[in-house]
Amino acid sequence: MSASATIAPPEQDHIGRLRAAVAAHCRDLPDTDPERLIELVRSGRTATADAAELHQLAISAAAGLIGEDPQYARLAARLLADQIRRETAAQGIDSFSASVAAAQAQGLLDPAFADFVAAHAAALDALLDPAADDAFEFFGLRTVYDRYLLRHPETRAVLEAPQHFFLRVATALAVPIGGTPADGDAAVPTGGADGADGTAAAEAEVAEATEAAAGLYRLMARLAYLPSSPTLFNAGTRHQQLSSCFLVDSPRDELDSIYERYTQVARLSKYAGGIGISWSRVRSRGSLIRGTNGYSHGIVPWLRTLDASVAAVNQGGRRKGAACVYLDTWHADIEEFLELRDSTGDEARRTHNLNLANWVPDEFMRRVEADTEWSLFDPKDVPELVDLWGDEFDAAYRAAEAAGRAVRTLPARTLYARMMRTLAQTGNGWMTFKDVANRTCNQVGAGGGVVHHSNLCTEILEVTSDGETAVCTIGSINLAAHLRPAGASASGASSGAVASNPSAPSLPSSEPATDLAAERLDLAALAETVRIAVTALDSAIDRNYFPTEQAATAHRRWRPIGLGVMGLADVFAALRLPFDSPAATALSTRIAEEIALAAYGTSAALAARHGAHPAYPLTRAAGGVLHLDHWPAATPARTEAWAAVREQVARHGLRNSLLVAIAPTATIASIAGCSECVEPYVSNVFKRETLSGEFLQLNRHLVADLKRLGRWTPATRDAIKRADGSVAGLDLPAELRELYRTAWELPQKALIDLAAARAPYVDQSQSLNLFQADPTIGKLSSMYAYAWRAGLKTTYYLRSRPATRIAQTTVVRKSPVLSHPVVAGPLPNSLIGAGDDAVACSLENPENCEACQ
Repeated sequence: MSASATIAPPEQDHIGRLRAAVAAHCRDLPDTDPERLIELVRSGRTATADAAELHQLAISAAAGLIGEDPQYARLAARLLADQIRRETAAQGIDSFSASVAAAQAQGLLDPAFADFVAAHAAALDALLDPAADDAFEFFGLRTVYDRYLLRHPETRAVLEAPQHFFLRVATALAVPIGGTPADGDAAVPTGGADGADGTAAAEAEVAEATEAAAGLYRLMARLAYLPSSPTLFNAGTRHQQLSSCFLVDSPRDELDSIYERYTQVARLSKYAGGIGISWSRVRSRGSLIRGTNGYSHGIVPWLRTLDASVAAVNQGGRRKGAACVYLDTWHADIEEFLELRDSTGDEARRTHNLNLANWVPDEFMRRVEADTEWSLFDPKDVPELVDLWGDEFDAAYRAAEAAGRAVRTLPARTLYARMMRTLAQTGNGWMTFKDVANRTCNQVGAGGGVVHHSNLCTEILEVTSDGETAVCTIGSINLAAHLRPAGASASGASSGAVASNPSAPSLPSSEPATDLAAERLDLAALAETVRIAVTALDSAIDRNYFPTEQAATAHRRWRPIGLGVMGLADVFAALRLPFDSPAATALSTRIAEEIALAAYGTSAALAARHGAHPAYPLTRAAGGVLHLDHWPAATPARTEAWAAVREQVARHGLRNSLLVAIAPTATIASIAGCSECVEPYVSNVFKRETLSGEFLQLNRHLVADLKRLGRWTPATRDAIKRADGSVAGLDLPAELRELYRTAWELPQKALIDLAAARAPYVDQSQSLNLFQADPTIGKLSSMYAYAWRAGLKTTYYLRSRPATRIAQTTVVRKSPVLSHPVVAGPLPNSLIGAGDDAVACSLENPENCEACQ
């Protein structure tokens, strides 16, 4: 036999190496089948397939099997991590400092940041943990690869691996300030200090920066905390626009002011900012224009122009621009405003890119409950109403009515029904509550200002004015990463111990629900995460690139941050707590309290070191009033700790005027492999989309339980898919069917009650989605009235499934709970509260609302 005959063909050699790699990755994934994966690769390969193509086929094959078992998500992620390492290695990138040098060579990074990394390469390179890639599931790593890693401008090859990316962000938030923004668009200087000069002070500063970067990097590598997307996109780059949220005050009722706002919005959108803007100061349709003796066309044409601008200026070419417009409920154009996203009617009066939100005073909700009249005004005639809230607003509003300045009046319930219809038809027209937002905001103190609206996602509440655009830099803690493994106890684990793999399935715990917070959730580790996160968020303010002067002015003056959470549903599932159980509410509230305590304490410590934020004397905290004090019914568990924090704040002040905000986390929760925000699972089987295609994902907690019961079979999987991700109809133990109810099957009262219980510890607000598979005006009217009475500051989307159901013909059916009919589908406004033929969930009968029970 010749020597050449013993050499395997290239294809066999490639397959052999791939088989070895797949087998190695599957060693701790017993429910994966390496040979099945190899056969799928063989069947899908082309005749000329090389090693790279075969590897890509293996990734796709593993991703395609996730719908059969969640362990394939880990396998696909490991194979993708291999591919990324090869891609960076091919460019000579074998360390963090090498990745920074490669990106800087292409002009992608801030020179001062790149110089710092080069000067301290050894110390920073030593921080890297390549094994941390194993924390990813496939969809999270694919998202990082497709959207976040820096790429060569021409070849589009990635210039950093995932851990280089995380360390870049962590280091950029810690590096001593010394540079200035890059040339190009005019930026607002952020100031800074002299660079390292070899002195002991400079060496100490570098050591401190490296330690800070290490602490933040370890959290991010473990997926225990992630900053928001703008920070992930831009940290360390030439334009370090790190903030997510911008609140732009309403333009004045002047042409120049309106067009100046368009420019502000465009600049903010360019650098990945989500925008909330009010339009309440602009006159209504039919208002006399004295300069021309003509009549105004109202706010709709102006919002059409804003709509086009938001669509045209996307967020750095990476995602679509996004804005939410807020309007006061008394504005005379409110009804036309509520029609802006309708799918029917005059397209010249529609805005399909803008989100819409109602800025609702208590006076309106009281009149809805009392079924009395509501007056609409032209802001040109009552300009004072925009800046008033609470008793002052009530008095001024009634005085304007008495003076006959109303454009027209209508039943309050008629307008409220129109709001509910907009929510049902579009999911938009979010209900946000003006008075509680101002009554509880720390910035609304001794002359601090007024909260005029919220942000794009309704979790940020800050004062705005003509000269101040409110800004917030946000990040979220992955609560699931702070669970100890089942069987571990508080006494048997260190305070810093967290789950090394937050994506791993958790088996049922035998511990009683009342002991779970102390035994399974590591509150000490959670507090340490808060301290690191608050410090990093505060640091981002000093490094931020501000696209407008108004944003720079406000952010430096108030220094607000928004620390939130994600993974709450994973915690509840791991601890066997149904979402609507009293134990779940107690644990959720305890988590919120621990976060608030640690956040206040950290901000006070930062104030002791660097000084309180410049506007601190104008805040309520300066007068000894903390956010918790606005909730007299709250019963904090840590009274001694609160006393200590109060003393600390009284002595040093606060570095940040606001601290806690619960944002939606759609993208970063995907990266972390946890459930979104504080929401329940929308489905136990759901589809994920990447640039590479669509893949199924499963509720890994449910799968673990079904495996334990021997019920994870093709038949069970198919049954769950046919039921749109529900297990309600499966022959399973009742406790599992209760535990794994989806958002569509849970009483919405539970979601509202959970949000209300944590509200005393959330000094900004919460992005609270509500869910109605079959929305009716009656269900919604009671649900949102309940949210208002519960003291919620804001709500977010109304999710319906499908949204088109609201347009179906009205059908009357008997409610299983109530003796009178329930009306499904759209209703005439006149039916709200109209007696026996009205909706079951009436405002007079809120405790029997079938949407909430």
